[in-house]
Amino acid sequence: MSAAPQPIRVAVLGAGSFGTALAALASSQADTLLWARDPQVARQLDQDHVNPRYLPDIRLPATLRATADFQQAMAHVCAPEAEQGLIILGVPVAGLSAVCAQIAAALAHGCSSQLSIVWTCKGFHHETGQLPHQIVHTALSGRPDIGLGVLSGPSFALEIAQGLPAALTLATRNDSTIQAVLTALHGTNARIYTSSDVIGVEVAGALKNIMAIACGISDGLGLGTNARAALITRGLAEMQRLGLALGGQAETFVGLAGLGDLVLTATGALSRNRQVGLSIGQGQTPASILGGGVTAEGVRCARAALDLGRKHDVELPITEAVCSVLFDGMAPSEAVSSLLSREARAEAH
Repeated sequence: MSAAPQPIRVAVLGAGSFGTALAALASSQADTLLWARDPQVARQLDQDHVNPRYLPDIRLPATLRATADFQQAMAHVCAPEAEQGLIILGVPVAGLSAVCAQIAAALAHGCSSQLSIVWTCKGFHHETGQLPHQIVHTALSGRPDIGLGVLSGPSFALEIAQGLPAALTLATRNDSTIQAVLTALHGTNARIYTSSDVIGVEVAGALKNIMAIACGISDGLGLGTNARAALITRGLAEMQRLGLALGGQAETFVGLAGLGDLVLTATGALSRNRQVGLSIGQGQTPASILGGGVTAEGVRCARAALDLGRKHDVELPITEAVCSVLFDGMAPSEAVSSLLSREARAEAH
């Protein structure tokens, strides 16, 4: 007797905090399998329903299953009984190309379902300056049948895993991808809004992390809430300038993926990027903070963002100041002075 048809199956590739949180969310509405690179983590996820490394205090749903077998994860979403298969990539920008290459190799054996792939990473590739969609398109160039999109917006992994409400933006031009994500994620504790502006959503997600570092530095220096509000507002203008130069849409930057995510990351206590900035503002060196194992996408992509700005003749003064502190040894107070001493101009610029 054949298995009953299922409207969708989900595979989340990457068992970090956000991948695990989204897998937990999806498991309440869809048959979901979480792939972890580490077999021990996969066993604990599957048997004990806990991710001891990234979400140690969260009891995950019993409906969520996990594996360390990549082929099993791919077979799960490509099974004949699945009408749709959705792959959520919960890996950082640095690991995106390698995982997409694994997907491409696995798909060479065929896939029975209508497949969509969405990614959640935020940033530019630190060497090439590529946005995530460019990396994915290159790796999967031989598969135009696959729907692609980016999922972004104000969302701390811990709160999603706790079952607290969140709103996210899915940017895609593929109707099947919209349907897959809505079926898997929308309506439980998450509300999904849609957009066609992949570039704008990705640029907003990348630069808001850099702005969060700047706000953290300001707070660490004790410069007050006026200064933080100014940095958020001018940071938003900076994000929009680069986004428009790269082909994004202006309205994206005042939505969830732009202003929403910027406010969350620049002010929230769970923000790793803000915490890096806070530590720097309070006197720690960037080397000592990052050498302790702290990861923050804003650090990884700051130089690439500044290079893109220069390439497209876009002024990014806050990004430049953050880079000077992170990589050139400039004192945080000196970086603030350099921003304040810039010539006066109309706010629209």
